[in-house]
Amino acid sequence: MNKDALLKKFGKNVKIERIKKDLTREQLAEIMNVSVNYLSGVECGKANMSLAKILELSKFIDTDISNLLNFE
Repeated sequence: MNKDALLKKFGKNVKIERIKKDLTREQLAEIMNVSVNYLSGVECGKANMSLAKILELSKFIDTDISNLLNFE
């Protein structure tokens, strides 16, 4: 799996978990103190999220980090 495919899969996982929690991008961006454009970029596979932010995200949306990092 190359970097682009990995980012797209991670972004898809973020979007799925966000929707499961019934949050809009705007709501999640506000909770995480990031811009909506950044979060949109993550979900589209165009922006990279640090491990610290991934851990923070998993806590904010109350999901196991493995759900976000599942690349199969």
